[in-house]
Amino acid sequence: MDSEDDLLPLSALQHYLFCPRQCALIHLERQWFENQFTAEGRVMHERVDQGGKKDLAGLRIEYALRLVCRELGLSGQADVVEFHRSDKESDVWVPYPVEYKRGKPKKDNSDKVQLCAQALCLEEMLDIAVPEGALFYGKTRRRQSVLFDSKLRQETTETAKRLRSMIQNRITPEPFYTKKCESCSFLDFCMPRVCRVKSVKSYLKQMTDLK
Repeated sequence: MDSEDDLLPLSALQHYLFCPRQCALIHLERQWFENQFTAEGRVMHERVDQGGKKDLAGLRIEYALRLVCRELGLSGQADVVEFHRSDKESDVWVPYPVEYKRGKPKKDNSDKVQLCAQALCLEEMLDIAVPEGALFYGKTRRRQSVLFDSKLRQETTETAKRLRSMIQNRITPEPFYTKKCESCSFLDFCMPRVCRVKSVKSYLKQMTDLK
């Protein structure tokens, strides 16, 4: 990927795994709708995305660090990257990305894939292995350690490829209702319960089945 315009946002990976249609609405059709959850997430990121650095004993911290991975065609910024000294005698600093999320740990790997993509960016930029990072969830106020093993790295790479294919083909997937739609800020715009229904009778049956 030679051009900056060809790079896709790191956040699009999380959007794609949450819902390919939502991802296309945001990154293809340039739509955005805010609800309580997105507003809380935005406020949380505003607090950590101010930029700057902090140096402590054996630890360096950088905020809002710009990231690029040309191999996968991704760019964005890390909320926080901690640089840990590998040992007291060494001058090698190992990156440890930390991504902030407003809610709680998810059942799927969408947050982990986004974080792993940050690690792949750091590895390409700094030519150093990044074995681990963490997700900080606002609801639990705790970190969840994430190991960047081969399985997660493969899932991240494959997700990036599927994302790029969707963007290049400029195809917005059809709506499909699942329970997680209820937390999506696009719910009223997307109307997943209605758009795929072919008749009033089937719509009423669908609504009855959901109760």
